[in-house]
Amino acid sequence: MKIYTKQQLALRNGQDKPEIWVAYLGVIYDVSSSRLWKKGMHYEHWAGQDLTEELPDAPHTEKVFEKFEAIGQLA
Repeated sequence: MKIYTKQQLALRNGQDKPEIWVAYLGVIYDVSSSRLWKKGMHYEHWAGQDLTEELPDAPHTEKVFEKFEAIGQLA
């Protein structure tokens, strides 16, 4: 898998580039196809970030990432 920096991930926020990406446990997922991530925001979470520390507060488990394509690793 390709390795991306935090800066490269940050550009995939639904604003600066058309891709909407998030990271979890060092893996970057493309969530562009999700209607819940339109415009780069999902409730109080912003795309282009590592959501590892935020997931415990979410109403779902990490299994939610199984729906999305893993496109890289976070450096």
